[in-house]
Amino acid sequence: MKLVMSTIITGIKANSDLHLGNYFGAIMPFVSMTKRVTQTDDLYIFVPDLHSFTIPIDHFAFYQKIQNNIRLYLACGVEAQKSNVHIFRQSHVSAHSELAWILSCFSSVGEISGQIQFKEKAKAQESASVGLFTYPLLMAADILLYGAEYVPLGADQQQHLELCRDVATRMNHRFGQDLFVLPKKWSDQLNYFGTEQPVKIRSLSTPDKKMSKSENDPKGTITLFDTPKDAIKKIMSANTDSFENIRWDWENQPGITNLLQLDMLFSGKTIEQTKKTWEGQTQYGALKKSVASGAELFLIDIQEKLENISQTQIDQILDKGELSANIKSKQTLNHIHLVLGLK
Repeated sequence: MKLVMSTIITGIKANSDLHLGNYFGAIMPFVSMTKRVTQTDDLYIFVPDLHSFTIPIDHFAFYQKIQNNIRLYLACGVEAQKSNVHIFRQSHVSAHSELAWILSCFSSVGEISGQIQFKEKAKAQESASVGLFTYPLLMAADILLYGAEYVPLGADQQQHLELCRDVATRMNHRFGQDLFVLPKKWSDQLNYFGTEQPVKIRSLSTPDKKMSKSENDPKGTITLFDTPKDAIKKIMSANTDSFENIRWDWENQPGITNLLQLDMLFSGKTIEQTKKTWEGQTQYGALKKSVASGAELFLIDIQEKLENISQTQIDQILDKGELSANIKSKQTLNHIHLVLGLK
């Protein structure tokens, strides 16, 4: 679908090294969007580095991981040189933090505590932080500052989008309908980006879970910085099942289906072509070898491109993007200051 006169915002956290799931599920859509945006569109791609503090991270390695995110965007083909493509770090645009505080003052404890992601992530931590609790409001600020109508999100963040719309609607009713541009509702988001089910790569070791950089799953996760040798080893030892035949069946054969999906993505084939090649075969090893070969070539290509991205290029892209993001966000914040009586 062609993107026409739209504002889009999207990003990936830099908690740890990005992996195949991030590449196929997020970075490739970034690349596609930068190729398709028109002159009247604005596309904001950012590193939500402040969001990363909601869970324990390695702060000593954090700065480099942020740089690696930007380097990967460029190496993978994001057309950052376009005047309406803005790449920036959340922490370098102070309006995000200020608007998050303002939104928190017009939100109730009840509606925030009802967020499913908070409940699930809080269970996994010995002591959940206040930042984890208010995370959805910082996310809402990310969206509302730029008047973003479209936000590519995973299904697990649908509730966050709805909260953003609820808070913005509440403040619009109180202070005027032009205070915030509301992001489109979930169904409109899916229609706009032309997908009902985003690509979700599963863990190689625990295929009932998605490949994740927030979980300690080294055997199940292939990062974009893994050596081809390590990636091959992980794929060849991937958990499958005890069935006799290869089938595309997420419910009963998630491990095999995950490998089929990877083979499809590495080869550029369709689901139908992939099924025709593999379904009914009984040798899981042959499928694993095919996926391993695809992963090897993929990583060699990506890592060669990474070597050619200089720090100067990264600095120039961030200077350009952060200037644009600060100008736009401060315009929005200035209007909010006037409406709230701060000016």
